[in-house]
Amino acid sequence: MNLAGTVSRKWFARFALAVLLYNLPVILWGAYVRVSFSGDGCGANWPTCNGQLVPQKLTTPAAIEFTHRAMTSVDTVAVLALLVWAFLAFPRKHAIRKYALWSLVFLFIEALLGAGLVLFRLVAKDQSAGRAWYLSGHLTNTMLLLAALTVTAWLAYTSRERLRLGAIPRGLWSALALTVFVSITGAITALGDTLFPAASLASGVQQDFSSASGILLRLRVIHPLLALSVALYLVWLANRERPARGAYAVIAAAIIQVGAGVLNLVLLAPLAMQLIHLLLADLLWMAVVVLSIERAAGTQPVVHAPVLGEATASAHRPA
Repeated sequence: MNLAGTVSRKWFARFALAVLLYNLPVILWGAYVRVSFSGDGCGANWPTCNGQLVPQKLTTPAAIEFTHRAMTSVDTVAVLALLVWAFLAFPRKHAIRKYALWSLVFLFIEALLGAGLVLFRLVAKDQSAGRAWYLSGHLTNTMLLLAALTVTAWLAYTSRERLRLGAIPRGLWSALALTVFVSITGAITALGDTLFPAASLASGVQQDFSSASGILLRLRVIHPLLALSVALYLVWLANRERPARGAYAVIAAAIIQVGAGVLNLVLLAPLAMQLIHLLLADLLWMAVVVLSIERAAGTQPVVHAPVLGEATASAHRPA
């Protein structure tokens, strides 16, 4: 690989990582929109905000909601640039092209799902079961988006041309599925904490076990037990996968996340702890994804595919 190709790969890898990391504050701000009851700040309008593409006067809820839309717009441009760069810099059938494309697909779905929340008015203080189901689908897509961006960045840094997901062991497929499921229950639990805040830990537990309580409150009891069980499974599984670097990340993230979850429960889910808990959940998910693809790639040879410019030059080079 020539110097130009090496530099191009290095900058692409850095950009891919930057795009991945940028999505974390976008996700956190989306959660802040929910916690602050600002989801209807722009009214039942999308993509405009209260009928204006760029509103001139904003209330606090509208400013919070519009900021999230602006951050998502920047994200769209960044992921689109990532895709174009991937197609320009890497040859056909390179896995980076595929996962950069999936990143854009999931981002578009994410935007449409966000629009649906606003247009169907599943925001602010809405307590319908439909909101919980919709939130579950929204979160699942968010995690798929993070996974696609994580794989794109990982491929760029490891210089692998192909990645066969079928080589991921069943145990790690279970870990991926369980992590998504626990995250969904966590999101619904967080919604319950927002809509039905408890005055104290004792009164919160009393609410949770009341026969009149709905699923949003009952999950406040179920989610911690489920999360602890899955965290123990992830630690056990990751310990078996050592010395893979992703294994250490999974172990550390799972332990820290359990601690944050306990703190979030004891403090009655304050805003800051909810956002920290969500950030750690995203980091844990990314660690499980990295461990899974590391394990899959361990049985495959490293292929240092040339960038397109280098491939073209090689084709014209005399034998």
